[in-house]
Amino acid sequence: MWIQTEISLAPKPRGFHLVTDEIERQISDLSSIGVGWVQVFIKHTSASLTINENADPTVRGDLERHFNKFVPERAPYYEHDYEGDDDMPAHIKSCILGASVMLPISSGRFNLGIWQGIYLCEHRNRAGSRQLVVTINGEAN
Repeated sequence: MWIQTEISLAPKPRGFHLVTDEIERQISDLSSIGVGWVQVFIKHTSASLTINENADPTVRGDLERHFNKFVPERAPYYEHDYEGDDDMPAHIKSCILGASVMLPISSGRFNLGIWQGIYLCEHRNRAGSRQLVVTINGEAN
């Protein structure tokens, strides 16, 4: 069985945000899947998705600080800057982290490790809601 739906994430400030529950709540068919896979794809070039630590919020802060140092704003060689100082770094960070995550589904839930969660990595200072395409392939319960 194939299921595909589009969902929206509420606007978030710049940073790394745990969004696993927000995504799961919006997938009405998820509970009907006994075993399968889900791909979550973000339809934006200035935000990204990844899977990482879901318990300690200092991990999210450390990631934000590291990426800001790793990919600085106002680099003298950036040409694409007409949307603000955070624009080109946002595109670079999105390339590094990626536009999608894929994970298993078991018994109607994402089958993540005990310390894992899906992050929305918001790389813009003032972004709006983010649109995701969720594609599921699996067998019904």
